[in-house]
Amino acid sequence: MTIKPIKTKKDYQMAINRMKAIFDSQPRTPEGDELEVLGILIDKYEQEHYQIDYPDPIEAIKFRMEQLG
Repeated sequence: MTIKPIKTKKDYQMAINRMKAIFDSQPRTPEGDELEVLGILIDKYEQEHYQIDYPDPIEAIKFRMEQLG
């Protein structure tokens, strides 16, 4: 297991691919630990680079009303 910070899109994609490969790992195993660390690193990268703003409250209400008919 080689863990390093995710600094580029290439690093991010490699981490995502590795996470997919070990996604069903059992907790408290080497791969389970790797999965947990990758999740933390991926989350940090996504928060910094793909931040999602909160929706406009009025638009959110309108959207929900449309969903409910």
